[in-house]
Formats: sequence, C-alpha cells, structure tokens
Amino acid sequence: MLINHPLLGPRDASEFVYLGDASLIKRPDASAANASRQFHDYLHLRDNPAGLHRELWFHEQGDRSWLVVTRNTLTHEITHVELARDVAMAWQASSGEGCA
Repeated sequence: MLINHPLLGPRDASEFVYLGDASLIKRPDASAANASRQFHDYLHLRDNPAGLHRELWFHEQGDRSWLVVTRNTLTHEITHVELARDVAMAWQASSGEGCA
C-alpha cells in the first residue's frame, strides 16, 4: 500500500505506523463540567466503520510527520492524505478555539 505523503510524495506504508481514528485530534476540554465522561469516551470508545474512514498515521521511518489518511477499510484504497497539523488547525478555526 502506498501513502501519498503531502510533502514527500508516494511512500510505502511500511514507513508508517497506524495510530487510530483521526478524531483523536479533537481532544476533550479538561475544564468542561463533564470532562471525566468526555475523556472516558475519548480514550475507550472507537467506531469500526466499513468504508471510508479518517485515520492517524505517523511517518516513523521518514520525516516523523503525522498524517490524516482517508482510507476505505474494505478495499484499503487511500483517497486523501493531509498533514494532521493542517486538519487540527482547520478544526480549531471552525470551532472557534485558539491554538494551544
């Protein structure tokens, strides 16, 4: 499987480590009234979709960047790859939160 790295071009998937659902970028607010429940769900509950899914991948054997890879879990076809920092910044901008 090839991952088309946004900065380095096509790279073999063996250079990367899969780290789970890309929603992990959206860390709960520790000061929220229900922070304990939010962190429980954040740490322990995961979707297991059949079809398109956004995932976190770490380029361990390369530039050590974090990527958000949109992959079809049925066919393993990768349809989109973006830098995780860009995804996080877009999410922060759309939710009105400042950068940490």
